[in-house]
Amino acid sequence: MTVHSDELRLYLAVVEAGSFSAAADRLGQTVSGVSRAIARLESKLGVTLLARTTRSMEPTEEGRLFLQKAGAIVSAMDEAEESLRDQHRKPAGRLRVDAASPFMLHAIVPQIPAFRHAYPDIVLELTSNDRYIDLIEQRVDVAIRIGALADSSLHARPLAPSRLRVLASPGYLARHGRPRDVEALGKHALLGFTQPESLNIWPLRHDGGTELSIVPALAASSGETLRHLALLGQGIACLADFMTHEDRSQGRLVQVLESAHVDYCQPVHAVYYRNTPLSKRILAFLDFLQGRL
Repeated sequence: MTVHSDELRLYLAVVEAGSFSAAADRLGQTVSGVSRAIARLESKLGVTLLARTTRSMEPTEEGRLFLQKAGAIVSAMDEAEESLRDQHRKPAGRLRVDAASPFMLHAIVPQIPAFRHAYPDIVLELTSNDRYIDLIEQRVDVAIRIGALADSSLHARPLAPSRLRVLASPGYLARHGRPRDVEALGKHALLGFTQPESLNIWPLRHDGGTELSIVPALAASSGETLRHLALLGQGIACLADFMTHEDRSQGRLVQVLESAHVDYCQPVHAVYYRNTPLSKRILAFLDFLQGRL
């Protein structure tokens, strides 16, 4: 039996919403209607797509594979329809953008008022994930990724790179002293990331080279959390300029070990799954953000 596009969209909505009831509310349907539709889809495919318990519902292995394929098909259909509409109208429609919370708060959010004024017909949805996500599964149009890119299936547009600096609050330095050399960091509380370990490599010149691997005394998964801990005087952190510009200009954070600092900038890219010309709303956002940053 043939699977129809409406069934693909309904399956995507159920997985994204996390339950039949939430998907039914979003789609304006009854819970029983959504449940029966998923059962019919599973019957057509001859597999179980969703593992259901009393407390949760997760895609099975077959369901995750079908999710990727269904997401790609629906995205291609939406893009084909939109490419025709785009020939006759201004940028419009839903645009979902994902970025790590520090970049979202400090780099993207300040630009949103001007973007909405310039493109009032684009409906933005902003999400924050401190780990890399699957754009198709999450139905994200554009994701901002910081650091080296490894996924060759993504198209990427470089944005402004961001310099890393080793910083501390004046209060912390007043209590514990300013480190005079890199070796002195061993006597200080260092703030780092829980993962990946590559984020705990600081661009500092020392006897062993130009990269220093640190062992955090206090670790967090988000750079924004580390920023607040540094502001509270909990230790020394290595943070990107995009999230600390105002803190440094206001004197809330100061750079340490400047003479040992290696001038390294983290690359920042906007990434997207698109093999054909970009939709007008995505292109408008990329052009706008690149110009601002």
